[in-house]
Amino acid sequence: MISLRHLSRVYPLKSGPYYALRNINLEIAEGDFVSIMGPSGSGKSTLLHILGLHDSAWEGEYRFQDVAVHQLAKPARSELQKRNIGFIFQAYHLIDDLTVAENLEVPLSYRNVPRKERQSVVCDLLDRFQMVGKRDLFPSQLSGGQQQLVGVARALAAKPKLLLADEPTGNLHSDQAKVIMELFQKLNRESGVTIVQVTHSAENAAFGSRIIRLADGMMVGN
Repeated sequence: MISLRHLSRVYPLKSGPYYALRNINLEIAEGDFVSIMGPSGSGKSTLLHILGLHDSAWEGEYRFQDVAVHQLAKPARSELQKRNIGFIFQAYHLIDDLTVAENLEVPLSYRNVPRKERQSVVCDLLDRFQMVGKRDLFPSQLSGGQQQLVGVARALAAKPKLLLADEPTGNLHSDQAKVIMELFQKLNRESGVTIVQVTHSAENAAFGSRIIRLADGMMVGN
C-alpha cells in the first residue's frame, strides 16, 4: 500500500538545516497494523503527517497504492487524501458547536455525499459504536473516552483504506485506552483497514502486528 524511498524532512534554521526525518525507507502492506515508536523529537508525528498528506515539504519518493505521490500536484494530493485516508488525533479535534451526529457527518459533506446517504451512514455509525443515545449531545457533554470514540467513528465515516492515529489514547485513562486499542485491533482484523499509529506506550504498540522505531529522525528498528 505504502512505499517510501529516501524520504527526508528538513527544516531550514538559522543554525543550519534540521533533519526531522532522514533517509526513511519503508514498506507498509495493505492490512498492516503498524505502531511507530521513539522518544520525543524522533520524527514520529512528522512521519505520520507526511503519510497523511498533511505535510508536502519533504524530499524523496512516496507511493500510495502505486500512485507516485511525489509527482502529484497539490489538488491531486488533496483528492487522494480525502478518498483514502482517515485521521485520529490525540486532542479529538471535534467541532465544539456541532452535535455528535453532525460531527460524524462532516467528512461525508467534504466528499459531496448526498444528504440522505450521509444520514444513513451516520445512523449506522451511531449504532455500531453504541452512541445512538448521544447523537444530539455536544462534545463538551461527553467524557474523554466518548469523545475519542466519536473521533474514531468520524475517521471511519468515509470508509478510508488507511487510518492514521497520532497518540490516540494520550488523553485517556488506561481503561478507556484499552477500549480504543481493542477497537483498532477489531477494525484491522475484521474490516482489513490498514492502521498506522504513533504511540509512546509499549502496551498500545503490542496491539499492532509490527513496530517501527525512530531515533533522531532515522529508522532504528522495523
